[in-house]
Amino acid sequence: MRLVGPSGEQVGIVPLAKALELAQEYDLDLVEVAANARPPVCKLMDYGKFKYESAMKAREARKNQAHTVIKEMKLRPKIDPHDYDTKKGHVVRFLKQGDKVKITIMFRGREQSRPELGYRLLQRLAEDVQDLGFIESNPKQDGRNMIMVLGPHKKKTEAMAEAREAQAARKAEAAGVAVESRRDRAADEAAADEAPAEEPAEA
Repeated sequence: MRLVGPSGEQVGIVPLAKALELAQEYDLDLVEVAANARPPVCKLMDYGKFKYESAMKAREARKNQAHTVIKEMKLRPKIDPHDYDTKKGHVVRFLKQGDKVKITIMFRGREQSRPELGYRLLQRLAEDVQDLGFIESNPKQDGRNMIMVLGPHKKKTEAMAEAREAQAARKAEAAGVAVESRRDRAADEAAADEAPAEEPAEA
């Protein structure tokens, strides 16, 4: 077999008995890492530590894995300004989080004969959030609805990283405020201790 040392160094081709002897000498495990190679490749390692580190790396990879999410926002063609601002706020939040947003305009009754109302509303929304997202799928009619998909400029992983940094910054700031508050309280207590006691008034 071809043997690899604990630090990744090449020991060379050695018989199994010699490899087992070295493993016992280093107090390590002899692990086959390339069974299909000719000759097979084995490595001296702490297998328990190796499994633990591999599990931690896999866990970290899953934690940082970005799942593409498509959020949906529904609007009416004749939406009032307040409702529009509220819906736009949700779209802004979704795009900042790195998510795609499916915008659906719902037509009812006579509104179906005025598809341009929905088209103009979608274009207006796309322009209002153009700093955060772009039109990934142009407006198209789908039965009684008109649909458009907005994609974020930021990748999901970038948005997640920024969110973690902001959270860490908030925690650090809160901890700093707490420390400063404790210092002020300690200073006030020290000043109170040093202040001379008032003499009793004469009768």
